[in-house]
Amino acid sequence: MPRTKRFDEEEVLTKAMRLFWKQGYAATSVQDLVAHLGINRASLYDTFGDKDRLFKQSFELYRKQSIQSIKKLFDEYSDVKEGFSRLFAQAIEEALEDKDKKGCFAVNTTTELVPNDASCQEILEANRLAFERLFYDYLHTGQQSGQLDGKNLRVLASMLYVTYNGLLVVTKIHTSKHELLEAANLTLSLLG
Repeated sequence: MPRTKRFDEEEVLTKAMRLFWKQGYAATSVQDLVAHLGINRASLYDTFGDKDRLFKQSFELYRKQSIQSIKKLFDEYSDVKEGFSRLFAQAIEEALEDKDKKGCFAVNTTTELVPNDASCQEILEANRLAFERLFYDYLHTGQQSGQLDGKNLRVLASMLYVTYNGLLVVTKIHTSKHELLEAANLTLSLLG
C-alpha cells in the first residue's frame, strides 16, 4: 500500500528555494535539504527527484514568484518611469534589509554554475528572456500612452534588466541606500 505524503509540496519547495538561494547549489548537500525541509530522503527523491531536479524546481518557483510580484507592481503604476522607480527602490530596500545578503537567486546561480552547467545556462537564459519580455511589455504600454516617444524598447528593457540585477548584486557590499537610489535614478533618466 503506498504511503501518503504528510507534507505540503509547495511549502517544502519554498523551503528548498530559500536554502539554495542562501547557500548556493554546491554548498547545499542532500543532508542539508533533508534536515531543513523536515522530510526524509526517500520522500525527497520520490517527490522531487534528485538534488539537481529539486534545485531547478526551486529556481522555477523563484522565477514565477518574482515575475508575478513585478507584474503586480507594474499594474499599480500607469506611469512607466514611476513603476520602474518603485521597482528599483523596493529591490534596494529589500536587499538592504536582508540580514543574509542573499542578493538575487538568478544572479547567484549564474555566477556559481555558468558556464559549467549547460542545463542551468538554459534556465537562466529563459529567466532573462522572461524578465526582459515583462519589462518590454510594460515599456510598450508606456510608449502606447505617449510616455516613451522614439525609444528602442528592446534595448531599454535589456538595460533595465541589467540595472535591476546589478543593484541586487551591489547591495551585498554597498549599503548606501541614497547612492544606490541615485544610480537607479540616473538609469531611469534615460526613459525621459
